Amino acid sequence: MYPELTRRAFEEALKLPIHGIECDVRLSRDGKLVVFHDANVSRTTNGRGRVDCMDYAQLRELNCGTDEDPQQVMLLEELLELMQDYPDKHLYIETKHPTLYGPEVDEQTLRVLTYAGLLHSERIHIISFSHKAVRYFTHMAPQLETYYLFRVREKRWNPRGTMLSRPYGVGPSIQHLQARQQLVGLRGLKTYTWTVNTPRQMMWCRDHNVDVLATDLPNLALETFARADATSVPAPAPAS
Repeated sequence: MYPELTRRAFEEALKLPIHGIECDVRLSRDGKLVVFHDANVSRTTNGRGRVDCMDYAQLRELNCGTDEDPQQVMLLEELLELMQDYPDKHLYIETKHPTLYGPEVDEQTLRVLTYAGLLHSERIHIISFSHKAVRYFTHMAPQLETYYLFRVREKRWNPRGTMLSRPYGVGPSIQHLQARQQLVGLRGLKTYTWTVNTPRQMMWCRDHNVDVLATDLPNLALETFARADATSVPAPAPAS
């Protein structure tokens, strides 16, 4: 595995025969849209502090890779440029919510995609835990596929999967989905699930016709499916 959400990780993943990659985006203090999962930089870099309390120049000085292979925090624009070298790959962008700057994250994401000429691209998908974000993109960029991600706690307080927006697809966690199998293809929508990191979970998704699965271990997923395909091939009939 490579350090998460780094150029090295994306480059290596994009070389694989997979559907695409996923990223998270947040705003720096000076309004730059950075590819970063956590609200705080301490877990994945050599620094400390909140992303939204640091300018992009400060974030750029951090190492989010390793000592042997240092990596810088990426901008969404840089990731989109990298994607140009892989025209068959898809990108799922999660705008981080809830945050104080959630609406601004959505607006800036729309601007970046507009500038890159990708508002009509079938390769770009928006995923979010926020119905408000899904409604925003459905209204402002109806051509883009949007997925509403169910929070883990929704398994308790929203067992029927009541929707407050009109996404193209739903995205429960794998644990939520296995506990509420009726969410697969809910209302005819596509199904995206996360984070699928064991062979058993991967095969469950395949057997239940899940459209997209997110995993930290793409090589394991490829090996799991290849092994399943190999064992499912019928033996040749004996010559008569």
